[in-house]
Amino acid sequence: MVIKDGAKMSKSKGNVVDPDDMIEKYGADTTRLFCLFASPPEKDLEWSDQGIEGCYRFLNRLYRMVEEYAEVLRGRVPLYEVEGEEGEDLSLVVRLAKTVKKVTEDMERAHFNTAIAAIMEFVNFLTRYGENVRTERSLCLFRGALERVIKLLAPFVPHIAYELWARLGNDAELLEQDWPGYNERFLKEERVLIVVEVNGKVRERIEVDRDTDEETLKEMVLCLEKVRRHTDGRPIKKIVTIPNKLINIVCE
Repeated sequence: MVIKDGAKMSKSKGNVVDPDDMIEKYGADTTRLFCLFASPPEKDLEWSDQGIEGCYRFLNRLYRMVEEYAEVLRGRVPLYEVEGEEGEDLSLVVRLAKTVKKVTEDMERAHFNTAIAAIMEFVNFLTRYGENVRTERSLCLFRGALERVIKLLAPFVPHIAYELWARLGNDAELLEQDWPGYNERFLKEERVLIVVEVNGKVRERIEVDRDTDEETLKEMVLCLEKVRRHTDGRPIKKIVTIPNKLINIVCE
């Protein structure tokens, strides 16, 4: 069931969202991504204009990132692991392994919304990593991470995934590629449970990597179904965070 404005969609209530209009405005991939991301399959879908806009911005951000780096990455061999050192390269490898594991497990359980959330979280990290790419190794790691993100997204947004795969200079079809794997030894980083409040009342809990940066956390939380339900249409005055513990959204 699809819910809008707190009620089941119905022509008599004048609250119907025409999927053809959404596809024409945002594209089929964005519309599909929002429908899968907005709610678990066993629950009603709460339609949100803010939510589909967020999915549209996410796909556009990923598209721009591939466009920006396609030329410098073309021809480089993708890299997925590093050995025995600290730093951003290792952080990328660890986060990628954890993301592949989570998405794989969530898709097996048909938890598409949390799988998509994990991909979005990783893309935010990858965006920041790309801003500091300098060495040959980091370029190869960046390419490897981008390719795996595209593979993870392909079941949800096949059209844009196939285009981005080709823009990286890949000759083989995306459909012919194996599902990404991961190395268990990179899964040791701790995850933490964040309590999500709206105006001081607990509305949700979300598991994220320890020390997830504040902007990434805010973006993830504002896309959560239960948070949208209590904030949609209400101006947000501020967002208060306690690292690794709590985030409180204060609305008017």
